[in-house]
Amino acid sequence: MATQHKSIALPLALAYAALIVYASLYPFADWRDQGIAPWAYLAAPWPKYWTAFDLGINVVGYMPLGFLAAIAVIRNRPAVGVVHAVLRATAVGAAIAFAMETLQSYLPARIPSNVDLGLNIAGALAGAVLAAVLERLGAVAHWHRTRSNWFVDDSRGGLVLLALWPIALLFPAAVSFGLGQVFERLEAGIADWLVDTPFIDWMPVREFELEPLVPGVELLCVMLGALVPCLLGFLVTRSVARRAILLPTILLAGVAASALSAALSYGPPHAWAWLSLPVQIGIAAALFIGVLLLGAPRRFCAALLLIALVVHLSLLNQAPESAYFAQTLATWEQGRFIRFHGLAQWLGWVWPFATLAYVLAVLSRRAPAAPAQ
Repeated sequence: MATQHKSIALPLALAYAALIVYASLYPFADWRDQGIAPWAYLAAPWPKYWTAFDLGINVVGYMPLGFLAAIAVIRNRPAVGVVHAVLRATAVGAAIAFAMETLQSYLPARIPSNVDLGLNIAGALAGAVLAAVLERLGAVAHWHRTRSNWFVDDSRGGLVLLALWPIALLFPAAVSFGLGQVFERLEAGIADWLVDTPFIDWMPVREFELEPLVPGVELLCVMLGALVPCLLGFLVTRSVARRAILLPTILLAGVAASALSAALSYGPPHAWAWLSLPVQIGIAAALFIGVLLLGAPRRFCAALLLIALVVHLSLLNQAPESAYFAQTLATWEQGRFIRFHGLAQWLGWVWPFATLAYVLAVLSRRAPAAPAQ
């Protein structure tokens, strides 16, 4: 049965590669040709100005990519051996790093650097070596066995979504756990695209202003937002006992990510300012409902998850964005998170819809899912 599992390392590696591309090429504007070879930076001298943070982040930033790429090779192509897995993962990291630094030659806001390239490659190598060490120690095989015991065979998509959920919470939202609030942004974006075109007259005009959610509806949104990943976890978990462990773990991860988001956005003293009474009650209600559903069949959990997602997105998109959005955006854009905030925000927008697609795919399968034991 264990061989039926598909490794989640590959989709996570691809997701992390997308993060690197975003972080390296942000803000994707004002592209221009400087009239020199884009790889001329390779012969540049050591930079005059550098910080320990810049050096460290260039190494640490590529370590997860090397780690995940090596794990993906080890799990999907065990015949190549650990050494070849390290070499392949390092080569992937080097190729991406070279491409990113080379493309930065065309961006006025970015400066390509041979030092950054070397540090990126070193980070990918360090991550790949760590994966090889863990493989030698049996940790990777142990995780594979643990996953086989805990999760169903077709759990890869669900596990990837669960792993991305706390990251999606890092960008502040108008409502706690309120991912997928896209209506206002989508409306404004479409209007910008259609301006100065005849099609702007086809766009319906909204005759009402979006109003902040009343406490009762906010509580419901918080409860649904916290319950959705729990139901997703139930969907891929084998037994009631494991669901009982996973339930508080998911909720604690969401609370921790929300606190970190508040601390990064508004300062450490405000890390728990978001935890108002409606939010506390909503989390407690999600925990209570989750306990009641511990023994529910997988397909029932999938159907309930589908309903929860639709209701959550419907309610959430009737509210405006957070009043602190502009302040938060300015804070992140002026700080060290300039290349991260946009990706976290996009992930927060897309995550519920990706989960919706995953649940629909699960429900469309003909084979009935066994209930939790």
